[in-house]
Amino acid sequence: MIRSLWTAATGMNAQSFEQDIIANNLANVNTTGFKRSRVDFQDLMYQVGSKSGTETTTGVRLPTGIEVGMGVKVVSVQKLFNQGDFQQTGNQFDWAIEGEGFYQLDKNGQTVYSRAGNFKIDKTGALVNSDGLKLLPSITIPTAATNFTIDSGGIWSATDKAGTVLGSGTLQIARFINPGGLTSLGRNTFEKSESSGEPNLGVPGVEGNGTIAQTFLEMSNVSVIDEMVKMIAGQRAYEINSKCVQTADTMLSIVAGMKR
Repeated sequence: MIRSLWTAATGMNAQSFEQDIIANNLANVNTTGFKRSRVDFQDLMYQVGSKSGTETTTGVRLPTGIEVGMGVKVVSVQKLFNQGDFQQTGNQFDWAIEGEGFYQLDKNGQTVYSRAGNFKIDKTGALVNSDGLKLLPSITIPTAATNFTIDSGGIWSATDKAGTVLGSGTLQIARFINPGGLTSLGRNTFEKSESSGEPNLGVPGVEGNGTIAQTFLEMSNVSVIDEMVKMIAGQRAYEINSKCVQTADTMLSIVAGMKR
């Protein structure tokens, strides 16, 4: 019974942790480019009373053994990078990546990565994100430019009222063999890690890279319905584990109250 107390406690801790992840997913349901997280659980070690296949004194081998699990633990929290829905904004500096890839941003000399394509112009004419991090490779809009376009292949141009091209270039995006291994930095940014591998830089639409959709934003890939269902299931699992604790406590109380 003491064992069941600790086993049920691991279940309560695990379900409580999952509620933290669900809460973060739901909090970011309207965050541009946000990618939801999923908790992966793993059962703990087993206390073995007898192994299956053990030979008895009569020469018979046991078809099954006796194994008692010791509970559950959280083994990982995985970012899922499936595509979010697109929202049309009409803003010429709002871009969505349709497919795989990340925008590159300069954070004090360090390159970080993002799926959020809601860019702005700073005082120098450079395109930056909401925190002022410059887009890489740098795109600078001339002062006299009145129109900006970028096609699905990342080729951009800035023109004046007469249609004269004042600036042009090609956007590069980064792709990772294991995007789930990226380290979340908050503020819609990620950094590479040993698990993600090195970034593969390329032009949008080439060699598996996603394409660019101008005047669109990729929204969060969180499904409110799915998260609510998981929240309810987790709540019930927490409740059931708490009942196990209460039941074990009651049984211990009965044993402790026994008289000879």
